Amino acid sequence: MRVTGGEARGVPLIAPRGSETRPTADRVREAIFSILYSMDADLDRVLDLYAGTGALAIEALSRGGAYACLVERAAPACAVIRQNLTRARVAERARLLCAEAATTLGRVEGGPFTLVFLDPPYALDGVCGVIEAVVAAGLLAPEGTVVLEHAWRRPIEVPGALALYADHRYGDTGVAFFRREEA
Repeated sequence: MRVTGGEARGVPLIAPRGSETRPTADRVREAIFSILYSMDADLDRVLDLYAGTGALAIEALSRGGAYACLVERAAPACAVIRQNLTRARVAERARLLCAEAATTLGRVEGGPFTLVFLDPPYALDGVCGVIEAVVAAGLLAPEGTVVLEHAWRRPIEVPGALALYADHRYGDTGVAFFRREEA
């Protein structure tokens, strides 16, 4: 696993041992950022919920993002994220909260965010509610984009106030892109 673009391109990233964390594959990250560029998405302020290894936020920072807030509940993953932020030389532009994503939104600083990543465990229920809570808390900028990784075979719900822009398949992984509904 490595950073695929920007100033930290090629920097190797590490993952926690075991199967609890499922890192986003390099080719999927490349595809995500290709789609974000085609959408003209703003990478400036990033919120990465269920951050895992931090690879998605690090990729955004490497590609020109100014700030990222990463939220991850697992202590081993938090330790790895700290190391990966340092390896990629982007730690000074990032804040890590080691807490449950659904219950820590009130502690998130640096919003509103132009880009929100969610890569929860595929079996986790209630992710649509977390996205709706992000929007309700004012954490998504008016022109913001939400990217959700999900199990391809599992149907996704479109959160209220957002419209599905695209949903792509990469093996067993689905990646859904949402934008705010036009008023």
